[in-house]
Amino acid sequence: MSKIAVVYHSGYGHTQKQAEAVRDGASANTNDQVDLIPVDDVDEHWDTLAAADAIIFGSPTYMGGVSAQFKTFADKSSKVWAERGWHNKLAAGFTNSSSQNGDKHSTLQQLSVLAAQHGMLWVPLGLAPGNNSSTGSVDDVNRLGSSLGAMAQSNADQGPEHGPSNSDLETAKLLGQHVTDLANRFSQAQAA
Repeated sequence: MSKIAVVYHSGYGHTQKQAEAVRDGASANTNDQVDLIPVDDVDEHWDTLAAADAIIFGSPTYMGGVSAQFKTFADKSSKVWAERGWHNKLAAGFTNSSSQNGDKHSTLQQLSVLAAQHGMLWVPLGLAPGNNSSTGSVDDVNRLGSSLGAMAQSNADQGPEHGPSNSDLETAKLLGQHVTDLANRFSQAQAA
């Protein structure tokens, strides 16, 4: 059994839907414990993060990077960094923006650098890009073609009941499942 934490910020609800999809994928094996933690509540959950085998970071992409609220959480984690508290934990990330591109890679890079600062092991999305051929479609998983983490797109003029798309949410689920599968493999290897 692995313990997975999904820590995220969502300004308008779209990234929360993505976080919930990551959680659903991570908890596909009912023996695993998955905690969904909004950054606004993180002060109540530092022990949960300390006990986690993997932490999956999520933030909307605002102005080409993580949200201010997520950055506040990242800065607060410096106390954990000083003690190497997350060293060798697995990490992964996801993001959402209103544009197809929206410089989402910058956000995923920020999340992976945060993980690297903590000495964590970054888990990529692990999916081939979708929607990149004449037979592809916007319904493909990984339709936005990321390798570093899960990306989603939600229209700026519509609420979370209209986005992210089903394919983006399925991509998020697959990221969660991938992280949990690797966390369980690591746990089994350590037990052997």
